[in-house]
Amino acid sequence: MLRRTTAEKYTSSESPHDGNSPVPTTLLTITGNSAKLEGKFDITDSIQIECEIGGELKVGGKLVIGHRGAVHADVQTVDAVIHGEYEGNMVATGSVEITPTGRADGNIETNSLVISKGGFFNGNVAKLKKKSEGEEEKPLVHLVKDKQLLQQS
Repeated sequence: MLRRTTAEKYTSSESPHDGNSPVPTTLLTITGNSAKLEGKFDITDSIQIECEIGGELKVGGKLVIGHRGAVHADVQTVDAVIHGEYEGNMVATGSVEITPTGRADGNIETNSLVISKGGFFNGNVAKLKKKSEGEEEKPLVHLVKDKQLLQQS
């Protein structure tokens, strides 16, 4: 089933305008208990996946892999939040968050990777682009013990 929903952001690691309130995000949602999709997908908006997808996936906004989602694909996206299962090579121009229930296996190229306590990552991570001279260098990988620490960073 495909549907559009307005949902609050899945992650508090992003800092909305005031840093406290979540900003509603419109997500195209793909659901289905036994749905399996295979192919090359080009999504211009954000998407939430609650089924099994394989192939190639290009997302113009945020990719959210839900608790029931399993993505076995090469992915290009802006941001990604992994609550379910991910396997493949990912390039994210923004940030990637692996939540306590998330499992990721593969290579990730991004500016920021957050792995929450309980989250699993097996693979290589690489910095997407080099910071300019004036910018402060932040660590690429953040290990988070709880959501409170996530909000402070």
